Amino acid sequence: MGSRILPILILLLAGLLLISTSCFVVREQEMALRVQLSRIVRSDYAPGLHFKIPFVEDVVKFDRRVLTVNYNSEKFLTRESQALNIDYYIKWRIRDASRYFQATGGDEKNAGSLLGERIQYGIKNALARRTLSEIVTSDRQEVTGEFMAEAGKSMAGIGVEIVDVRLQRIDLQEDVASSVYESMKRGFESIARTERGEGEKEKNILMAEADRKRTELIAKALADAQRIRGEGDATAAAIYAQAYNRNPEFYAFWRSLQAYRTALGKDDVMVISPDSEFFRYLQSPTPKR
Repeated sequence: MGSRILPILILLLAGLLLISTSCFVVREQEMALRVQLSRIVRSDYAPGLHFKIPFVEDVVKFDRRVLTVNYNSEKFLTRESQALNIDYYIKWRIRDASRYFQATGGDEKNAGSLLGERIQYGIKNALARRTLSEIVTSDRQEVTGEFMAEAGKSMAGIGVEIVDVRLQRIDLQEDVASSVYESMKRGFESIARTERGEGEKEKNILMAEADRKRTELIAKALADAQRIRGEGDATAAAIYAQAYNRNPEFYAFWRSLQAYRTALGKDDVMVISPDSEFFRYLQSPTPKR
C-alpha cells in the first residue's frame, strides 16, 4: 500500500510543479512579456491568467503606472554663465513594453538614466538661452515646454512616454546670490519708477481734459444764462411797452412807486426840490400834465 502511494504523490507533485511553472498572472497595473532565450514571443497580454512553456519561456513584468525619478542639486549655467543648482523630477511610464525591454533590458534604473541624460540636455539648452533674471521671473513650464516635445519623440524610441518634467527649486551659489538679488531689486525699482511715471502722465492728461471740459461747460452755461437773461429783459421791455401804450398814466404812476420804494429809506436824507418831477405823485395822485 505504501509503495503505491509514493509514486502517486510524486506524480501529483510533478503535476503541480508543471502547472505552477506554466501559469502566470498579469495584474491590472502590470505589463508582461513572454520571452524565450531573450527573444520576445508575445507582448499583448491583458490582465488575467495566462500560460507559457515551462522551463523554456520566461515572463518579464513591468509596472504600467506613472513612475517618478527625482534629481537633486543638478548644476546648470545661464546665458551669463551664472551657476544654478536645480532640483527637478521626471514623471514617465512604459508605453511599449517590447521596445522598452529591447532598449533597457527591463532595468528601471537604466531607463531612468537614459531619461535623465535626455532631460538634462534639454534643460541645459533652455537655461543657456536665458539670463538669470529671465529664469527667475518666467514661468517654469515655459522653460520645460521648449524641449518636452523633442524629448518625448526621442524617448518614444525606447518605448517610454514622458508625462511631465518640473523644475522644483532653483538656487544660486551663495557667493553670487546677494549681488544678483540686489541687481534684480534695482531692476524692479526701475520698472516701478517707470510705471509710476506713466501713471502720473496719464493722470495729468485726464485732469487737463477734465479742466477743459469744465471750462467749456461753464462758458456754455454763462452764454446760455446771458442769452436767457437777454430774452427775459426783451420780453419784460415788450410787456412794459405794451402796458405803457395801453395806459401811459398808470404806467408812469407805477414806475414812480417803484422808484420811491427803491430811493426812499428810513434813514435816508435827500436834498431835492419838493416841486421836482420826482415828487409829483406824492403831491397829488392825479397831477396835471
